[in-house]
Amino acid sequence: MLEPQPIFPTAALTAGQVEDLRLAVSKMHGAERRAFQAEMTLKYCQGQARQAETLFGWGRHTVEVGLAEKRTRLICLGAQSAFAGNQRWEERHPEIAAVLRQVAESHAQQDPSFRTALAYTRLTAKEALKQLREQGVAEAHLPSPSVMAQILNRMGYRLRKVVKAKPQKKFRKPMPFSPMLRRKIDTHRPIKLNG
Repeated sequence: MLEPQPIFPTAALTAGQVEDLRLAVSKMHGAERRAFQAEMTLKYCQGQARQAETLFGWGRHTVEVGLAEKRTRLICLGAQSAFAGNQRWEERHPEIAAVLRQVAESHAQQDPSFRTALAYTRLTAKEALKQLREQGVAEAHLPSPSVMAQILNRMGYRLRKVVKAKPQKKFRKPMPFSPMLRRKIDTHRPIKLNG
């Protein structure tokens, strides 16, 4: 009489090991997740997606995509991740963005300390919109003032009053505490009486 063959003859996994693999997969996303699932399917399920679905509880279609990616070395992109999301205003209207950059540059000043690469400008969002209208940009292509402020920030311009470089005041720096100064400070402290 023949003995029944185990469903997964290559490797016997304990329930704890299966749970650990499920947990590991739950922490991954996208192509990384599919690659891991494909590796485990090849290692423990002879490369059969249906067995991986039964053993690990993974979707067999996802495992099949992972196996195909491994075989062809091509990463599959979903339509949602590839084509989702709105384009930024600068990307939809590059010509107007170039005009806006010229307008902002004419009002910009570098930080006097040169500690950052940010350009500070007196140009407000409302003023930028006004100047774009004067340049002949159609109203339909202009964003709201709040969005214009975000656009200026993304372009690297921060709204701040333009400050001229001021010379530093000359004053004597306090000396480090010396024993003489410490005695003077101690004599001016009030004496606490117990009682």
